[in-house]
Formats: sequence, structure tokens, C-alpha cells
Amino acid sequence: MATMAAAAASAFCSIRSSNGNGHWASGYVPTRPWALRIHSIAEPNLRMCSETRSNFCICAAAADSTQASQSSSGEEIDRLIDKLQSTDSRLLPQIVAENVLAFDSKFWLRLATRTDLCKSEDDKVDLEELASNIMQLVERIVQKTEEKIETSTDVLMAILEPVAGSKNEEIVWPPRDPDALQRVRKELMHRESSGYLDDGFLAEVNAQLRQAKKDADKPGLLALLQKVLQLYAATFLAKTSYAKRDGVVDEAEELLENIISADSEAWDGMIRSGVDLGGGPVKSVDLRKMAKKRIERILLRTEGGSYKQRILVEYLKEIERSVDMVVAAFSS
Repeated sequence: MATMAAAAASAFCSIRSSNGNGHWASGYVPTRPWALRIHSIAEPNLRMCSETRSNFCICAAAADSTQASQSSSGEEIDRLIDKLQSTDSRLLPQIVAENVLAFDSKFWLRLATRTDLCKSEDDKVDLEELASNIMQLVERIVQKTEEKIETSTDVLMAILEPVAGSKNEEIVWPPRDPDALQRVRKELMHRESSGYLDDGFLAEVNAQLRQAKKDADKPGLLALLQKVLQLYAATFLAKTSYAKRDGVVDEAEELLENIISADSEAWDGMIRSGVDLGGGPVKSVDLRKMAKKRIERILLRTEGGSYKQRILVEYLKEIERSVDMVVAAFSS
């Protein structure tokens, strides 16, 4: 977040919705649902000024006078627009963050011009939707810089608090409070949706996990940290469902998704009752095949060697091992 804040510190932009008569509120460009005006500013802080959900301004000081005086050429702007158009929606936040300096008055005017020149209504709608998405992403970047920036350790402690407590007490596992893990899950999901569970956070969890293993006298903390990584993987993997395609449910994929979302203690029972060896509708080989496909997707869609990739892959491999153990038990 600090990196994005530094990148954003170059311009003061106010992006507003149309004034209702089909013209930009500032009078610059007609027939666009968004408007932009640029102001110089000497204030050193990056902040968000919000009038309504659609009326907001991004305020920042230039990082230095040289950087502030630089502007994008028309060709560079077109290349950026083309890149943003062709970028997968999942990668758009990263591209916007990396190019936040480029979203100045010239960019928006050029985007509006290209929208006016579109030959089809569909192309116009696509560009207008792109503009709206960029505005929302930039707004989120600035909002994050305004919030108190918590360290990865702070975030982890907040997630552990329902079980660990606020005092330096020995962690009992399993927790005495049966609802404590649900509160851990709820806090983790909240932090994930707020963008706090990045690779820095995962690195912190792994560092604490290694220390707990080294100390060998904190089995409760060790189990809790392992549970946090499991909950992280389950939360991320449950975001996308592949079980239903064209109105048809893939029973093997549906069973896998139910297992992913469940506590690891329940996996064996779900596998036994779900696969054909135990009287269920899913062939064990198909369930394992679905887990393998998930692993392949993760390897393709996450950064190689990242903590995120390793944790997600290991979680799915644990499910594979559980399937193998259940099948072996049936065979014996």
C-alpha cells in the first residue's frame, strides 16, 4: 500500500459524474458519463475527498518537480488504454496501481475522444465501463492510503485474537470456546476482502510457524497458525466455483468444493460418504482428477514461488492425500 501511495503522489484529480445534460460537468468533453478536472496543489499529503459515491477527488503532491512536469505522449496514452482494454479483469487492479501516475487530464480526455470515435455502441459501452472500473480502483488505492497502515504482524494478531486472547497466554488447542474458530474465520475473511492478506502477511504467518516449530513448546500456537493457513486457502479457493457449467452440475467438482470449504477434520468423512467406494455418486479417481486440475490452475494463475501459490497448492495436495488414504482404507 505504501508503494501505491508513493506512486499516486503526482497529481490532484477530481473525477465527477455527468451533470445530467449529457455534458461533462466541467464542460470539457460532451456525451461522457464521467468528467475530470486538474488542479495544482502544494499539500504534501495524499488524501481522499468524497462528496458522493460517484463524486470523488484524488489529492496528492508531486514526488518531485521533475516528475510532476512529465506528461504522457498521445502514443503512450493509447498504448496504455490498449493495455487496459486487453487486460484480464483479475489483473486490472495491478495494472492500474502500476500506472496510477498516468491517469491525468490528458489520459481521460484521450479516453473520452476514443470513446466518441467508436463505431459501435458496444465498443462505446466497453470503454465507458473501463473508465468506471479505473476510477473505482484508483479510489480504492487512495482510500487504503488514508487508513491506518497496519503491519502484517498487527493483522495476524487480530486474526488470532479470538483464540489467543489479548494477553500473552498459552494457547489451548482445540480452543475451549467452540465459537472461537468461527470468529477467526470471520476476521480472516474480513481482512482478505480488505486486501490485507498479501504475500507479506503470508510470509509473516510462515515466519511465526517456523519459530513455533523451533521453540517446540507452543503446540497450541503451532496448531492455530496451521489452521489460519488452511482457512486462508479455503477462503481463496472457495471464491471461484467450477461445479456448474451450462446448467449441468459436475458432481466430482461439487464434492471437491464442499471439501475445500469444510474444516480439515471433516474431510475423511465427506470423502467416504461422497465417493463410490462408500456408496456415494463420485468416482474416487474423478475426485482426485478435479483436485489435480485445481492445482494446475493455481500454478498457472499465481506467481511462481510465492507464498500464496505454495499454500494453495499444499492445501489441495492435502485433500489429494486424504482421498488416497480413504481409498486405501477401503481397499484394505
